[in-house]
Amino acid sequence: MSSAPITLTARTERWPIAGTFTISRGAKTEAVVVVAEVSDGHCRGRGECVPYPRYGETVEGVIAALHGMEDPIARGLTREGLQTAMLPGAARNALDCALWDLAAKQARRPAYELAGLDAPHPVTTAFTISLAEPDIMAAAAARTADRALLKIKLGGAGDAARIAAVRRAAPGWRASSAGCTNWFS
Repeated sequence: MSSAPITLTARTERWPIAGTFTISRGAKTEAVVVVAEVSDGHCRGRGECVPYPRYGETVEGVIAALHGMEDPIARGLTREGLQTAMLPGAARNALDCALWDLAAKQARRPAYELAGLDAPHPVTTAFTISLAEPDIMAAAAARTADRALLKIKLGGAGDAARIAAVRRAAPGWRASSAGCTNWFS
């Protein structure tokens, strides 16, 4: 482990989305991600987050919050100390992940081992179909027939028609027992 002070940098990355991702609150064509990096001069840890305006977060605010942690990090702020040094949210998440990644690289061990967890294993994740007209959602469901789990975005008026169209396009899918009307598996 290095005795050099830890440095912190933050930057924004933009990743295009294939098409448009639409939910009831709006649509986007790119994912804007804030990346936090910490370095001891030998190893570099990375973490990222997506600020959500719904929770009062902005990219600029998250970057500013991360820059505000440069001195505490250089003075030796730990992952544990971070939990009270920053409010919960996107910025703390990115920095916490970066510190975990750095610690794992310094120890040359996976982060899950450092956390005392079992090795990760594959899990089934949902493929999300954006909110759109029923025929567009049905076409998306038909194109994703090989997916194990489908999540559809709903938006109020017209939802019954959207669900019916997706069911027709993917007749093998059934409503989930999770209690959500917008999950199919």
